[in-house]
Amino acid sequence: MQAFRRISSVVALIAAASGTAAFASDDTEPNRIIAIGSSVTEIVYALGQQDRLVGRDQTSTYPAAALDLRDVGYMRALSPEGVLSVSPDLILALEGAGPPEAIAVLKEAGVPFVTVAEDYSRDGVVQKIRAVGAALGVEDAAEALAAETGAQIDGAHATAVGSGGTARVLFILSAQDNRIMVGGADTQADSIIRLAGGVNAAGSVSGFKPMTPEAIASTTPDVILMMYRQGNHSTAVEELFALPAIQLTPAGQNKKLIRMPGAYLLGFGPRTAQAIAELSSELERLGGS
Repeated sequence: MQAFRRISSVVALIAAASGTAAFASDDTEPNRIIAIGSSVTEIVYALGQQDRLVGRDQTSTYPAAALDLRDVGYMRALSPEGVLSVSPDLILALEGAGPPEAIAVLKEAGVPFVTVAEDYSRDGVVQKIRAVGAALGVEDAAEALAAETGAQIDGAHATAVGSGGTARVLFILSAQDNRIMVGGADTQADSIIRLAGGVNAAGSVSGFKPMTPEAIASTTPDVILMMYRQGNHSTAVEELFALPAIQLTPAGQNKKLIRMPGAYLLGFGPRTAQAIAELSSELERLGGS
């Protein structure tokens, strides 16, 4: 806590020098915005407001143009100095950004800070779009985008369910040293699997949890779902299917694996309908009953 008090003092000096603290009483629209959270950044771009962005967090990698923005750090490990170094006049942060001490310091600096609620559902995406639009002062455009996105998600889900597939899907967050972390109920993974017409094979647990080899085998997944990782993908696949726990499952025996970019698959933003359709198509292709 003492360290953050010292940081707070430094941040106050930075804010005073950059004029950020004065914005709270200024009626002008913010034009030096930092977006924290991949879906928040995507929404800003989808609303055509990207020219107002001056920074983004490390999870914000789409669209590719976002990579040209100043990187202010990982959304759950933000540095107040790093965020304020670009002299923002608005911080748009997805719920869960932190640590809490850093967020408190940022708010103390006087920069308007808007937290966008996270909800892994169709309605959650719609509300995120509306919240970002309200913060940017483009409510009409946001309402149009929200209606379009909501309808697209509804259509993708209806098509997925109508295909009749009921593949059992095991989402694996990580598999290191034979320690397998899965996505259970109440997770982004659970929501996207269900929206795509699948059954979460790890639905008996809640949250992201490690499972024993015996428990993994008992989930009997038809398909394994994972996020893309940097590095040698073919080696990673070989290592996954070499794990004894995976070899005991139908997915492991038949080597059925789907991998999709993390922010696309689990971001719950403007591209969610596309992610649902792609995942549903892959589940239908790989089979399962």
